[in-house]
Amino acid sequence: MIDRLFTYESGSLDPFLNLAMEQHLLETVDGGCCLLYLWQNENTVVIGRNQNPWAECRVSLLEEEGGHLARRLSGGGAVFHDVGNLNFTFLMPTEDYDLEKQQRVLLTGCRSLGIPAELSGRNDLTADGRKFSGNAFYHNGPRSYHHGTLLVDTDGERLSRYLTPAKAKLEAKGVPSVRARVVNLVELCPSLTVDELKGALTAAFEAVYGRKSTPRVLTGEDQARVSALRAQYAGWPWRFGQKLPFTFRCEGRFPWGGVEIQLRIDEGVVKQAAVYSDDMDFAFPPALETALTGCRFALPALHTALQPVPHGTDVFSLLQQQEI
Repeated sequence: MIDRLFTYESGSLDPFLNLAMEQHLLETVDGGCCLLYLWQNENTVVIGRNQNPWAECRVSLLEEEGGHLARRLSGGGAVFHDVGNLNFTFLMPTEDYDLEKQQRVLLTGCRSLGIPAELSGRNDLTADGRKFSGNAFYHNGPRSYHHGTLLVDTDGERLSRYLTPAKAKLEAKGVPSVRARVVNLVELCPSLTVDELKGALTAAFEAVYGRKSTPRVLTGEDQARVSALRAQYAGWPWRFGQKLPFTFRCEGRFPWGGVEIQLRIDEGVVKQAAVYSDDMDFAFPPALETALTGCRFALPALHTALQPVPHGTDVFSLLQQQEI
């Protein structure tokens, strides 16, 4: 039974730090406690645990524009986070996990601001028939969390640009996201701010659970653990090295001839390459296959690998056009 409430509000916009904090708060939540964690990321696409980043996001475009690709522990689809978006996480012992109650906090908080929030299906919150919050869940033995997004005033143009599937033909074994019509809450409540929504959610948290909350204070030990977890979340193996094999194909024509490239990618690395070309240089296809095999499937690494290969500049230009 929940008899103590805690809150924690992140002062950082670093997605890797915030996801690390979420995991640490989960690992340390005590019996009988429920903690509401409020956090924001800046210019970030967060994908679900079982998703293929290249099928969900224009990764190179995102990173070229100073954005971040992050992967969370929970399942579900890809989402875009910016400072117009508020993220929430309810963390508690699994025995006290109560989805209906947690969602009631969200509905109560939004409705207190005059937003006609409704629950749609199991995972989404809508207003005026459009989605403003998607939820996901994670259960790890004795502890669980429920988290999601709340669109306050997010940049819809960036959301669409980054989350639109690339032109490259990806045959992914990951879980594709379901696109949905969305609405920013400022369209329904023009004066709404993220800080105002934070206050409304905290008040609703206390009202629904019937007790006052206490801020969660971090110790030096907490901070050391979060720092270590951040390194994992920011690393290539977690973000791109998941075992989600997929194939990639593209083709192009240049003054020297045509080329078709087929790649098999596993754990974020090109495991196998097949190149077909009518170029007069018979050594070109095998040289390109050798250069690509074992290379990370990321534009900077591909650029380095292609530099010594005949027609490497043209091939790299072709790959850039695929919006990897």
